[in-house]
Amino acid sequence: MPSILDGITDPSQLKALSLRELETLAEELRARIIETCAANGGHVAPSLGVVELTIALHRVFDSPKDKIVWDVGHQAYAHKLLTGRKERFGTLRTRGGISGFPKRAESAHDCFDVGHSSTSISAGVGFAVARDLKKGRNKVLAVIGDGAMTGGLAFEGLNHAGELNKDLVVILNDNEMSISENVGALSNLLSRTITSEYVHRAKKDLEAFLEGVPMFGKSVLKIAKRAEESLKTLFTPGMLFEAFGFEYIGPIDGHDIPKLLETLENVKRFDDAVLIHVLTRKGKGYPPAEANPSLFHGVGPFDIKTGKVHKGKGGAASYTGVFGETVKRLAQEDERIVAITAAMPDGTGLTPFAKEFPERFFDVGIAEQHAITFAAGLAAEGFKPVVALYSSFLQRGFDQLCHDVCLQELPVVFAIDRAGVVGSDGPTHHGVFDLSYLRALPGLTVMAPKDENELQHMLMTALSLEGPAALRYPRGNGLGVPMDQLLAPLPIGKGERLKDGRDGAIIAVGTMVGPAREAAAALSGEGIEVAVMNARFVKPLDAELILELARTGLLITVEDNVVQGGFGTAILELLEQYEMTGVRVVRLGYPDSFVEQGEQADLKAAYGLDAAGIARSVREACQGLRAPAPAKRSEQPAVPEQPHA
Repeated sequence: MPSILDGITDPSQLKALSLRELETLAEELRARIIETCAANGGHVAPSLGVVELTIALHRVFDSPKDKIVWDVGHQAYAHKLLTGRKERFGTLRTRGGISGFPKRAESAHDCFDVGHSSTSISAGVGFAVARDLKKGRNKVLAVIGDGAMTGGLAFEGLNHAGELNKDLVVILNDNEMSISENVGALSNLLSRTITSEYVHRAKKDLEAFLEGVPMFGKSVLKIAKRAEESLKTLFTPGMLFEAFGFEYIGPIDGHDIPKLLETLENVKRFDDAVLIHVLTRKGKGYPPAEANPSLFHGVGPFDIKTGKVHKGKGGAASYTGVFGETVKRLAQEDERIVAITAAMPDGTGLTPFAKEFPERFFDVGIAEQHAITFAAGLAAEGFKPVVALYSSFLQRGFDQLCHDVCLQELPVVFAIDRAGVVGSDGPTHHGVFDLSYLRALPGLTVMAPKDENELQHMLMTALSLEGPAALRYPRGNGLGVPMDQLLAPLPIGKGERLKDGRDGAIIAVGTMVGPAREAAAALSGEGIEVAVMNARFVKPLDAELILELARTGLLITVEDNVVQGGFGTAILELLEQYEMTGVRVVRLGYPDSFVEQGEQADLKAAYGLDAAGIARSVREACQGLRAPAPAKRSEQPAVPEQPHA
């Protein structure tokens, strides 16, 4: 029997399919998603949960004319398969392949780049207003779910959308991680009643009529609205969305294609703000993912038959795991330590802490801004909050970090996971900006450990300070070094000299220390002797040691961060401050562009941040210093050195 999916080259073709063919298509989409993710890894459970919803959206609406704005974006695998990318779907999340998230550069059907959460409603309002300003007639749909409704931006968008009352459809994909469980037959009855186009129009007409009746019309209208709201509020969250000015529809079964089609066809004729509450199941159609949706939310390659995830190389503990165990250990000794995360207790390693100290653990949902200011309040009352966030997610709370923590010099510790490049999630998730924006904040101590053992000591150091501190560490396993049992604070602002050298010095930050040492060892065999320094502190700098190393005439800085405003820039500022001229500084890091997706090792090699790349840069720099200086031309000003990448 020929595959229906193989015959789909454009979503408009869904309009010609029968209901049975649509249901078969759903099975084929699930099979392709599971097959690809088993090989490449990916967000299995979220995408499996919205297969029928995706089919219904593309059956009823006309993408790309109608704008479908996906939230978080890891729900969009079926969308990609239906919009002309099935031939390349096997390259999902690989270097040079298609993204695991909607990407405008990939397809006209991806109207908005996304990877972080809670953006769809705000973007949808923008699309709707732009449509009206251009006198357009297309529909705009924002698909939000997977906890994204816990983000404050989602409610800011709802508030503005309800005030404007634009023609906007918000679809709440409720997969038991956002609002509520299915409430049964009565909710289906409510949904059937209030989704009817006739009832919708009749309600509008009745409201208009009653408002025009003198003396008692408005009173009757208030009573009618109160009765309707009371009924819906008993069984659904409709009251909340009605308060924002949305027409609430639902809850409805998000796996019932006929019901979805009926609802969307009715809503297609509305011209005001509507929210459809759709109940789905994460991992739908793949038993291992249904049984463990948290694991299969974002998973590495796995065996399709058993659902067993293929083990990595094993060996050393992960940085995340070491952090989690260390903060738990320190909390056993200090009752003032509390741990906070934003919907990522497993991802940040805080699950063991939560189990042992449930009263001192707080998961605030996808709300980094609140997490930081909440921590500031705790710190102001004498507690020691540790806020564990991914580097790219911390970006959302920059103002709170600056205004609520650093300005007040409050002792909040930021444990920044997934710093540097993270792999297949790509540019939305790489943590390559944190050193640049953190070092700009007054009073913030910024650290990066060279290995998992140093991470333990840095966490203790951070908790011993009277002001704010941040320590950043990468995704993945440590180096397998011996782990000290006795922890002690590190001297603030003091680095570590690991090797002497006459020809220059490599000053490395965090996990770049290992490749720097390898590069220096390889160069020694060529007769090039360079010193190696483990910076430890990005702020404050170890000025004494750095200036001493600068006397070699050549400094090579290495960071898993963009060079703009990063650690290398801090070294340049230090040399300027001390008027130390005649020192060549070569900065190694990522360029002034967003880094593509790919395996961590491949990306570091591509940008010259592995041992071979560092050695190559040092070799070139040494050759440049030894070469005779070109004749000066007074009419041609010197060109400033460009940062390496």
